[in-house]
Amino acid sequence: MSDIGVAVIGFGLAGRVFHAPFVHAVPGLKLEAIVQRHGDEAAKAYPSARILRSVEEALTDPAIQLIVVGTPNETHFPLAKQALQAGKHVVIDKPFATTSAQARELIDLAKANNLVLAPYHNRRWDGDFLTVRKLIDRKAVGRLVTFESHFDRFRPLPREATWKESGNPANGMLFDLGPHLVDQALVLFGSPQAITASVRKDRDATDIEDAFDITLHYPRLLAHCRATMLACDNAPRFLLHGTHGSFKKYGLDPQEPALVAGAKVPRIGDPKQWLAEPESEWGTLTVAPNPADPGTLTRTPIKTELGDYRNYYANVRDAINGTAPLEVKPEDAYRVIRLLEMARESSTEGCTLPVTF
Repeated sequence: MSDIGVAVIGFGLAGRVFHAPFVHAVPGLKLEAIVQRHGDEAAKAYPSARILRSVEEALTDPAIQLIVVGTPNETHFPLAKQALQAGKHVVIDKPFATTSAQARELIDLAKANNLVLAPYHNRRWDGDFLTVRKLIDRKAVGRLVTFESHFDRFRPLPREATWKESGNPANGMLFDLGPHLVDQALVLFGSPQAITASVRKDRDATDIEDAFDITLHYPRLLAHCRATMLACDNAPRFLLHGTHGSFKKYGLDPQEPALVAGAKVPRIGDPKQWLAEPESEWGTLTVAPNPADPGTLTRTPIKTELGDYRNYYANVRDAINGTAPLEVKPEDAYRVIRLLEMARESSTEGCTLPVTF
C-alpha cells in the first residue's frame, strides 16, 4: 500500500511533542505537511515536510489523506468538522470535543463519509498504565477495591500569555488531563454506575478549573481520578488496593519529558529501544502471602512495561488501510466527554449522579 499522507495542524506542544515525532516514526505514514502559521520551528525539525501557513491548504491537498488536529482546545471541533467535510481521516488531540453534542456530531459525520475518526487517547500506551492493566488482569492485588490515578503538577501561579490559562470552558485541568484519566479508567473497568466529582479553582488566582477529584462507582470498586496544580510533593501516579495487597507507582511515563528534552523517536523497526523506564522509577507490589498473617508482607519491584506512542499511530494507519479495527474509537471519546460534563454537574449540584450514555 502507498504511504498515507499526513498533515499535522499546529506545532505547539501537541504537534511538536506528541504528533509529528510519532507520525514520522511509523512506516506507512508520511509526514507530508505541517501547518504552522508563523515561525520556522517546524521547517527546522522536519525539513522534508512542506510547511503550510493555512488549514485550507491542507484540506484541499490531494496528497494528504489524514489530518491531525493539534491546536488549542476550542478549535478541535470546528477544525475536525472541516477536515471530515473535506473527505479527510482525522486524529483529534484531547479533548475530542468540548461538549458531548459536538462529539456526537463528529461521529455521525465520520460515519456518513466512511472516514476514520480517532481520538488521541495516547496515554493507553503509557508504560505505567500498561503495567497496571497487566497487574489487574492477573489479580496481583486480589480483588481490586480502590483504584487511584493521579496526574499532578505544581504551578501555583498562572502562566501568562497562553491559551491554556484562559477562562474558556474548553480549557483547564478537567478537559486537559481529565480525558486521559477517565479514558484509562473506562479501558480498565468499563462504564461506571455513577459519578461523584469535585471540580475546583484552588489557586489564589486562576481563570481555569485547576483541580478535580472524580470518583467512578462500580460494583464493589471505586475508581478515583485526580489532578491538581498544587501538588508540590506528588502523590503516586497509580495506587491500587485489593484483598491481597497493594501496588504503588510514582512518576510519569518518560516519553513526554524525553521529547521535550530533545530525544528523537526511532522509526518502528529500528533496533534502538524506545523508551525503557529506569529501575529507580518502577512501582512496588506489596502483598500478604498469608491473609491470616497480615503483618508479614513481601515487597516486589515491578518492571514498568515499555510505553510507546508509535503504536497508536501504527493502529491508525492500519485502520485507514482496513487491516485492523481502530483501537481508540470515537465512541470511547464520546463517553469520556459525557462523563466530564457530568463531573461538572455533580460538582455544581454536590451530588452523585447515575451514569447513562
